[in-house]
Amino acid sequence: MAIGALIIGDEILSGKRQDRHLPHVVATLAARGLGLDYAHYVGDDRGRLTALLRDSFARGDLVFSFGGIGATPDDHTRQAAAAALGVALERHPEAVAELEARFGADAYPNRVLMAEFPAGSRIIPNPFNRVAAFAIRDHQFFPGFPQMAWPMLDWVLATWYPDLRRVPAEERAIVVYGAGESQLLPLMDENVAKFPMLKLFSLPSFMPDGGRRIELGVKGDPAYVDAGLAHLRAGVEAAGFRWEPWVPPA
Repeated sequence: MAIGALIIGDEILSGKRQDRHLPHVVATLAARGLGLDYAHYVGDDRGRLTALLRDSFARGDLVFSFGGIGATPDDHTRQAAAAALGVALERHPEAVAELEARFGADAYPNRVLMAEFPAGSRIIPNPFNRVAAFAIRDHQFFPGFPQMAWPMLDWVLATWYPDLRRVPAEERAIVVYGAGESQLLPLMDENVAKFPMLKLFSLPSFMPDGGRRIELGVKGDPAYVDAGLAHLRAGVEAAGFRWEPWVPPA
């Protein structure tokens, strides 16, 4: 299944707050040999969020969503998830119990609204303040606060997806000098056809003196990356361009 991330909130798009979730999700998944296939930043727009979720539910994606699950008028995530699935919101008894255990009588009449999830949801325990989040159809909906969301993400992966791991991808690259991407395009096409199990990347840039350089390499199955890079290196040499090994930044 494809893996996606949703970062929700007008405050992110306006710059009032800086997103910290995306780099954390990337690092968390990388530790399991996984990576994101896509990520979306979405404002507090119920219609747009509903449309995105309808598509990801239909594809059967695994989605990690952050933000918008409160009970204030600018929170739309739970309603959008329900609308995308065509189900009603229901008060989840386990989520209610968590709120009552934390707040007692003060859970009513307003805090209990945070226990309303799309019908068929299961709860994600919140170790920070016992206000549960929810999951449904491989979509996990976390609060926007990192101190709550990140432990909940760890719990979801350890509890519901313990076997979701892959052999970590490896990356090999060279730096090519004096070439434009168009001059290496036939070589790149040949590499992609020859090594379909790898992902080729080409990152051009200009040097301070105006010269051109391209970071050219492959990423993927460790069993094939050396052969994939050797093919690129031989092609660059045959074309007469200077190259040197790429050294990852410290």
